Amino acid sequence: MSVYENLKKLNLEIPKAPDPVGAYIAYKKTANLLFISGQISIDSNGKITTGKLGKNLTIEQGQAAAKLCAINIIAQAKKACNDKLENITNCIKLTGYVNSTNEFTDQPKIINTASELIFAIFGENGKHTRAAISANSLPLDAAVEIDAIFELK
Repeated sequence: MSVYENLKKLNLEIPKAPDPVGAYIAYKKTANLLFISGQISIDSNGKITTGKLGKNLTIEQGQAAAKLCAINIIAQAKKACNDKLENITNCIKLTGYVNSTNEFTDQPKIINTASELIFAIFGENGKHTRAAISANSLPLDAAVEIDAIFELK
């Protein structure tokens, strides 16, 4: 199935890519690689899922936040590829940061949601390497932030 068929099957609409909130660019292309800056858990209405896993957020809320990050990664990739997601040949790596307490150890359960969504959208080409890291805080108190590296045609 194509990326677009997979998005339709998943009933996902990719929003406009969010603008950076600091002194950086949202993505950078070099040779055949696309680097996507960290995308936080912000929805298409600008509402950020905030808080700390292990304190005031449940695993399910963290997973929903990670899904938002993955959707924003796809939005940035779509913008970088001039709306042609078919130009992405592989997802190379995701690095996920989870705003969590020292005692919280389920970061992989949170970031798995983003990994699974990337795989569902890109199929076999969505399989990637990954890191799931605890952070004692994230920008704007976001619950999750994820960056990505893709290979391009």
